Amino acid sequence: MLEWKLDKNQILERYFNQVAYGGEAYGVQEASLRYFGKNIWEINMAEATFLAGLPAAPSLYSPYKDIELSRVRQKQVVAEMVAAGYINEEVATDILTTKLEITSGQTEIKYPHFVFYVKDYLEKELGFTNVERQGLTIVTSIEPDVQDMTEQVVAEEVAKVVNLHISNGAALVIDVENGDVLAMVGSKNYWAADIDGKFNVTLAPRQPGSSIKPINYSLAFKRGMSLMSTIEDSPVTYKIAGQKDYSPRNYNNKFAGQVTLKQALASSLNVPSVKLLNENGVENMIELGKKMGITSWGDKNRFGLSLALGAGEVRMIELAGVYSTFARLGNRVVINPIVKIKNYKNEIILAKEVKTVEVMDERIAFLINQALSDDKARQLVFGPGSKLNIAGKTVAVKTGTTNNLRDNWCIGWTPSVMVAAWVGNNDNRPMSWVASGISGATPIWNRVMNQLLSDKENENWSAPVGVYMKSVCGKDEYFIDGTEKGVSCVRVSPTPTATN
Repeated sequence: MLEWKLDKNQILERYFNQVAYGGEAYGVQEASLRYFGKNIWEINMAEATFLAGLPAAPSLYSPYKDIELSRVRQKQVVAEMVAAGYINEEVATDILTTKLEITSGQTEIKYPHFVFYVKDYLEKELGFTNVERQGLTIVTSIEPDVQDMTEQVVAEEVAKVVNLHISNGAALVIDVENGDVLAMVGSKNYWAADIDGKFNVTLAPRQPGSSIKPINYSLAFKRGMSLMSTIEDSPVTYKIAGQKDYSPRNYNNKFAGQVTLKQALASSLNVPSVKLLNENGVENMIELGKKMGITSWGDKNRFGLSLALGAGEVRMIELAGVYSTFARLGNRVVINPIVKIKNYKNEIILAKEVKTVEVMDERIAFLINQALSDDKARQLVFGPGSKLNIAGKTVAVKTGTTNNLRDNWCIGWTPSVMVAAWVGNNDNRPMSWVASGISGATPIWNRVMNQLLSDKENENWSAPVGVYMKSVCGKDEYFIDGTEKGVSCVRVSPTPTATN
């Protein structure tokens, strides 16, 4: 059947380019690089006859399995060449007495976390199966300079906090304009022996802590609240049938009294966030989160008001996609690490198409960015000039620490790029201490973002139509048109007070 469909040259071409040569080597060029560290056009006759024998039984004749058996197979190939009159006995002897230098077989994978992510993406998202056997050339979005820098920063910063019982870190860099993955660091070191370094934290479900709060605040703005709307950061207890009373507390164990929504979000106050969710509705936050791209929130019945503080697990790469909604003023970009795919004939069979999803009113996304890029608004908790600032650049940033101290996050974005960072322990052991804005994930985020923006012009988000700067209660602030009328000019507490 094969010979009826293909001529001899086409069959030979398949042998050259597609058949197995042992292990993960498919095609003679791949085999030549794997076994001899040479391109196929650089090999000698001894190496050529060795390779020619492998496709008959690649697993059996693999030199990594039984080098003696693979040499026996080579002798069979040479004998057939003599019998067919292609070479004489003297040449055959020279071939069989030539020493073969077989490489160790240890394949160095550059950026392994990213490589295996791409392989999984090809299979699950794009439907490519048996990727190794198709002779594909996969052009990805990874930027080696950015990846190398991010790997170095993660390793160095994790090493600085081992005394805090922090053993691992991870980071992700996304181009929010087109969904490219510029860097993926799944752990401090893929080969780390003290942890499971091969485990890719950027793809693992983790609790996001306060880093999830912007979704909740988006709902408040949708209901007509503004950056200057006020809320009481004061003790509250929720009585839920069949459950323990729920009394949320702030990270610093203090209450700030009357604060604006801008202050509450930028300073990451817990109590106002829970109060807002009680008004917004848990189901509404779940629905918006799913619309923004969260796939980890399955059964909505398992969530309550603690969702406002990050009780629902998300994946870092998922969260980066979610918050591209803010970076792009309402339109989420679909993260895609593939730029193009070429087949073994060097033909382009797939080229990237940037996909976006319209999620929310651009005016709401603009207000979120205004709150999270305002250093004065976060001074209530983080103080002035924290590591959440990038000098001379407008960057929206949100931190998050789980109540059990198992996860610490920092995620920030500009109109062009997003950086997400995490520290913690793979085995979920709690850290002994971490202070968002000072230690943990924030220094990783700060160093990576600084490097990315150092030679770039500052980017600002332009106020959309329907958003105006107005002076209310003696302060200039952005408002969605008409919402300024709901502001009550009352004194806002300037500093937090200790709780009892």
